[in-house]
Amino acid sequence: MNLEETIQRLRAEVDVLERVIKTLEELQCNSLLLPKPPPKRRGRKSMNPAERQEVSERMRKYWASRRQGDLGVDLTKVIIPPGQPIS
Repeated sequence: MNLEETIQRLRAEVDVLERVIKTLEELQCNSLLLPKPPPKRRGRKSMNPAERQEVSERMRKYWASRRQGDLGVDLTKVIIPPGQPIS
């Protein structure tokens, strides 16, 4: 293999590489011009006012029952004498 053939092969490879680089740069430029898809929503879905009211009423009933305890007694009004264990 002589030196002239090696130089011709290398120049041919350079031409191929330059075409590939040019094509990739065009693709990159075109991708920058394309509109980006909107970002995906994450997290909880938003509630409309009717759904929010339903949740509010449900939680109000839940916490009212929690305050009354299992026996139906309003625990906020129960007084436990000092020294008496809570069972």
